[in-house]
Amino acid sequence: MAQVLIRNWWALALRGVFGILFGLAAFLFPGITLGALILLFAIYAVLDGMFAIVAAIRAAEHHERWRALLLEGIAGIAAGVLAFVWPALTAVVLLYLIAGWSIITGALEIAAAVRLRRTIQGEWLLGLNGAFSVLFGILLVTIPVIGLLTLVWLVGAYALVFGLLLLGLAFRLRRHPARVSHAEMTR
Repeated sequence: MAQVLIRNWWALALRGVFGILFGLAAFLFPGITLGALILLFAIYAVLDGMFAIVAAIRAAEHHERWRALLLEGIAGIAAGVLAFVWPALTAVVLLYLIAGWSIITGALEIAAAVRLRRTIQGEWLLGLNGAFSVLFGILLVTIPVIGLLTLVWLVGAYALVFGLLLLGLAFRLRRHPARVSHAEMTR
């Protein structure tokens, strides 16, 4: 795992840059950012639902199990339509989705940092990133009435710090001795 991170330091750097850009957009255009997130979710849910229904029809034509796919498709389309019709409710659900995602990914990053502590230097940045993610998720769950504008700003701040920490880790990995010796060996 460490070698994969070291060789692909640039992927972490790209994730960091995208996090920073998203964070800046959230601060500069909070209404547009929230609206765009809800709209993108609605479009995704409807399209995913339509594809699931098509898959259900094809499965039925081949006498395979199709009911679960049909239900999944109907649920997806319903969720997408509800997101269009009730964007405020969608924002609250999105809040909990972001909170859950943040807590889970943060816990996984902490676990990865613990495993990598003897392999690479700078693993504490990954652990700190994970702790930051977990704290952010807990904050969203414990104070859900903070307001949508504040949510967008919190997401923006989270994305900025997340991006900066990943950039820091990426540049440390770029200078890692294993990467340099690997590059010398491939010459």
